[in-house]
Amino acid sequence: MQNKRRIFLQNAGLLAAGSLLMPQWACQSGGKEAATGGAAATTAPVTPKPSLDKFGIQLYTLRDVITEDPKATLEALAGYGFKQIEGYDGPQGLFWNMPHTEFKKYLDGLGLNMISAHANINENFEEKAAHAAEIGMKYLICPYIGPQTSVENWKKVTDKFNACGEICRKNGIRFAYHNHAYSFKAFSGMIPHDFIMDNTDPALVDHEMDIYWVVTGGADPEEYLKKYSGRFKLCHVKDRMKGIGMEEQRATCTLGTGIIDFPKILKTAKDNGMEYFIMEQERYDNTTPMACAKDGADYLKQLVFA
Repeated sequence: MQNKRRIFLQNAGLLAAGSLLMPQWACQSGGKEAATGGAAATTAPVTPKPSLDKFGIQLYTLRDVITEDPKATLEALAGYGFKQIEGYDGPQGLFWNMPHTEFKKYLDGLGLNMISAHANINENFEEKAAHAAEIGMKYLICPYIGPQTSVENWKKVTDKFNACGEICRKNGIRFAYHNHAYSFKAFSGMIPHDFIMDNTDPALVDHEMDIYWVVTGGADPEEYLKKYSGRFKLCHVKDRMKGIGMEEQRATCTLGTGIIDFPKILKTAKDNGMEYFIMEQERYDNTTPMACAKDGADYLKQLVFA
């Protein structure tokens, strides 16, 4: 297995060759009098410090490769510079067929922290909350609820979210909801996402803003971050391709190559209580999942908020 992992990592490194263009920094220069001779000396350009000390990745980004060897994939992610991961409730469970405590021990050895996971809230949710709390996770998140057919059904959704929030609260963690595009489309005289925000108890339910889906749904992420300041605690940093209409749902691309102004939006996010910044990518045109993860980490390492 150790040899297999080395081969995997070597291949991942080859696939990831080539990084994103560095964001355009603002440089400062000036002159000052030299101590001798009075000649003007030009100061060196000042490179702003990157804005994120830590950032994470949603493991669904690696869904096509991680099932073969989860430990090797996680080792590669740590090598790229990720410090945090967000899991998902797949065929191998939240902890990849490992006891939750064993999974935590392996992550600790890599310097990774599992802060959250997308979980099926309709199956064994209390057990999932207890396990998440035991290994120090911060959040369990509902990743998808789907469009509803009536306002009454949307009310049932928010009641369910509040109930999940109470289960998480009792276990010492938090519950959150992850949005998609559909909740920003007008329905029955309302915007469903506003209804969700207004009818979930802030003491029990936080929110994970998927910036890509807000944009794809025709809404303004900054407006929501300001309107519901302090409610969005996590976000998915996921870019959208240039030159493709919003009717195309599957249009994610390598971070920094699309249309979304992350330096501006993420500053607003942080100013309004955002704590966790998690990259995700779902489409891999002319690239691979591991290369996308590597390029995304390189982008986030250099990111300076506008």
